[in-house]
Amino acid sequence: MKSYFRIIFILLFSITSCSKQNNSASKEGPKKNYVKENYTKKEVLIEMRDGTKLHTTIYTPKDTSKTYPILLKRTPYSCRPYGEDKYATRIAPNPILMEEGNIFVHQDVRGRWMSEGVYDNMRAYIPNKTEKQADETSDTYDTIDWLVKNTPHNNGKVGTWGISYPGHYATVSTIDAHPALKAASPQACIGDFFFDDFRHNGAFLLSYFRAISLFGTYKDQPTDTAWYKFPDMKTKDQYQFFLDAGPIKNLNSYFQYQKEIAGKERDPYAIDDFFWKEIVEHPNYDATWQSKGIIQHLNKVPSTVATMVVGGWFDAEDLYGPLETYKGIEKNQPNNYNTMVFGPWDHGGWSRNGVTNAVGNYYFGDSISLKFQKNIETKFFNHFLKGDGSNQSGLPEAYVYDTGKKEWKSYDTWPPKNTVKESMFLSKDQELSATKKTNSAVKFISDVKKPVPYSEDIKTVFTPRKYMTDDQRFAARRPDVLVFETEVLSEDYTLAGDILAKLNVATTGTAADWVVKVIDVHPGDLENNYDKMQPHLKLSNYHMMVRSEVMRGRFRNSFENPEPFVPNKKTAVNIKLQDVFHTFKKGHKLQIQIQSTWFPLIDLNPQTYVENIYKADKEDFKTQTHSVFADSNIEFTVLK
Repeated sequence: MKSYFRIIFILLFSITSCSKQNNSASKEGPKKNYVKENYTKKEVLIEMRDGTKLHTTIYTPKDTSKTYPILLKRTPYSCRPYGEDKYATRIAPNPILMEEGNIFVHQDVRGRWMSEGVYDNMRAYIPNKTEKQADETSDTYDTIDWLVKNTPHNNGKVGTWGISYPGHYATVSTIDAHPALKAASPQACIGDFFFDDFRHNGAFLLSYFRAISLFGTYKDQPTDTAWYKFPDMKTKDQYQFFLDAGPIKNLNSYFQYQKEIAGKERDPYAIDDFFWKEIVEHPNYDATWQSKGIIQHLNKVPSTVATMVVGGWFDAEDLYGPLETYKGIEKNQPNNYNTMVFGPWDHGGWSRNGVTNAVGNYYFGDSISLKFQKNIETKFFNHFLKGDGSNQSGLPEAYVYDTGKKEWKSYDTWPPKNTVKESMFLSKDQELSATKKTNSAVKFISDVKKPVPYSEDIKTVFTPRKYMTDDQRFAARRPDVLVFETEVLSEDYTLAGDILAKLNVATTGTAADWVVKVIDVHPGDLENNYDKMQPHLKLSNYHMMVRSEVMRGRFRNSFENPEPFVPNKKTAVNIKLQDVFHTFKKGHKLQIQIQSTWFPLIDLNPQTYVENIYKADKEDFKTQTHSVFADSNIEFTVLK
């Protein structure tokens, strides 16, 4: 059972410190016992200001002839293996930093695994704390303070890093930072749980259903074994599972860990999982979710902390977070050393050691991640933790990968200075053009019994990833997916920045979701260039999804105060799609797909307005006819 959990963690959350991966920037990589042979391991409990003790693992180089900086990762996913005689095989952001020699520290955050306290998912930041009040910023501060005072052979400089949730804690470390913190690299970092991971613009990502218990099962005592269990769907077809389940409230039974109370049968809709209960009871962007966001506090990052935000253009889990973290620091602290790196990766792809770099079926090149680790990540930490730490690091402000041309570019700002906004209008004959031709509408029936799948694959996954570059031909051929595309491009067309879909829509109902996908339609004469592409697919005429997003229509005017649609009334719905850096090459076409279901990536909208979709009844779900008007347009950020 323990090995099962280990595999899940490695695959889903990039828990690189606990994995058995043999990662290296060199061809052969470090030996299996490299860490044990070259590092001394120590486990300590560090007491926080409120008395809570956090389990902390310290790996110190056996070569004590010099001093080293400290690289700290705080995680909710465990510091395993536990025991000072048991060593992880990878303890660093990348193998080069491990081989060069640094002090590596991993810590179980408050309430997780071997640390004391009670866990809070995205614990809220407390400004103006009293002496004994604690949050994740103070826990990080207290940890760093203890480390620099009690760890032999440290040089007094600390860096933080992490991928996914640990990336969030790296962001947290920069707020009200300890003076010893000199460098932080939040990677695939969560920024706000109403827009990252479990929700996108108010729509619940049903695809994360199986991961809920990982974050919401109560624990108040340290443990080195898993105290939660994942739901058994009893099928390999998640589309059918969720369709058969019906209203989302029917899933509550999976989050009842105590089946009876005082010998009485449980309420079928009772909830024990505190994270699921939080989701169900707070459907809107209320004070609960607002307090958990970290983006709002990036004005508290001091100039003494250099940041390098890392993300993947095809990260299905955390794309909003790293982009908004970089932009938030730029906006609030323009004089800080703050850079961004975005490459052709899915979640955590930059930390892997494979030579081939692909996302799903789409191949981008070789050694992309390895070169990032050697030429960017290692250089960043070495400059600020071992070098002079000046703003002249030799690294670009924005190091970004053009996913169409398949090449890296460096810019002094992001988006680049030489970008302009250009709009393309939809038309009734499925054209996408620079001029508005008509105000007429295109209609489609959105059948709640036959929602549009997000993937043609039949499988169950914890958190889907490959769909971010999936071939969208399966969707383009459905009658409930509207398709608009340009003529074959006569020259390259590069998007570099965010995308805003300005839709004018109507529905026969009072509620609806709106999904917009930006797609690169490849020429028909291309040959496959990736031997691991699914056998039924061809690169010929491949419809590669470049970017996509959903807007739960009730939140079109306010995430705090939802409102219904007026049946058959033309209504504006704006959808911000996160940044891209992609060249639609000459000979390709740019396509837009619009739909109202995306199942089971997101939950089904009843298409009848209810106060709380998580409590909707079966009778609330009704098939409706939706309209998209041809004066809708898509605003692109175009590189000139």
